[in-house]
Amino acid sequence: MIEAIGLTKRYGPKVAVNDLSFTVKPGQVTGFLGPNGAGKSTTMRMILGLDRPTAGEVRIDGKHYQDLKHPLRTVGALLDAKWVHPNRSARSHLKWLAKSNGIPLRRVDEVLGMVGLEEAANRRAGGFSLGMSQRLGIAGALLGDPKILLFDEPVNGLDPEGIHWIRRFMQGLAAEGRTVFVSSHLLSEMSLTAQELVVIGRGELIAQCSTQQFVDNAGSQSVLVRSPRASELQQLIAAQGLSARATANDTLVIDGAETEQVGELAAQHQIVLHELTAQRGSLEDAFMQLTSDSVEYQTNLGAPAPTAPGVAR
Repeated sequence: MIEAIGLTKRYGPKVAVNDLSFTVKPGQVTGFLGPNGAGKSTTMRMILGLDRPTAGEVRIDGKHYQDLKHPLRTVGALLDAKWVHPNRSARSHLKWLAKSNGIPLRRVDEVLGMVGLEEAANRRAGGFSLGMSQRLGIAGALLGDPKILLFDEPVNGLDPEGIHWIRRFMQGLAAEGRTVFVSSHLLSEMSLTAQELVVIGRGELIAQCSTQQFVDNAGSQSVLVRSPRASELQQLIAAQGLSARATANDTLVIDGAETEQVGELAAQHQIVLHELTAQRGSLEDAFMQLTSDSVEYQTNLGAPAPTAPGVAR
């Protein structure tokens, strides 16, 4: 388990993380989300003892990272896939890590097989694609068979097959009772991978809850209805104080309604329905809604392009 307690990190006048507290429990994949500049990487570095907190602390199974005698046996991490000497082979890199933490060398070939790098084991890491480097980084994280795993953007550079593999792989690690904490900008992928979310913005906690609860709390709910008497149903729905939008001649989208409510209303007036479907917002919708005020650099995509001096519109 990972416990962050009042974590604060300042770089001069800039506050990167501000009084941040959360818990990452074993047995599930916990996603770590936030806009660029939210403090995710800084937080992960403090968890691993790479950055010293200005205030607060992190406990890993009740201990500080610095107090772990052989840290790779307790915590495995992938923060930078290219953090490998380019002239070392994948096998040599992992052997070096193993020797530094008293890990049996037979484990090297085991983890290379787990991530699908057996055939590339003797190739120089400097010639690896980003996807292969990610796999090597994951192998390094698994080397000590740790109970706790941290992954920062683990699907970067992976093709669709690789993304599917790492999703199932992380879920399998969590199913073994391990603590799996992963940050990613691919929200659609996080919605399929993570059961729990820690969401931060401007270095502060926005939410910690289940993925489904996060979407339900932030996203709007609507009901899609198809009926040959859609216009009549629309009037009945308006009389109930609900908003119904016609998206086609026979289709309505009703905001803030439940399927049972719409179905019963149609049945009372003997209106035939061809479709009645509940629609919920996506993780991306919920994330954008809850973090819109925490984005470091706002864009104005709808604004007209600036006019050059002396050029009339």
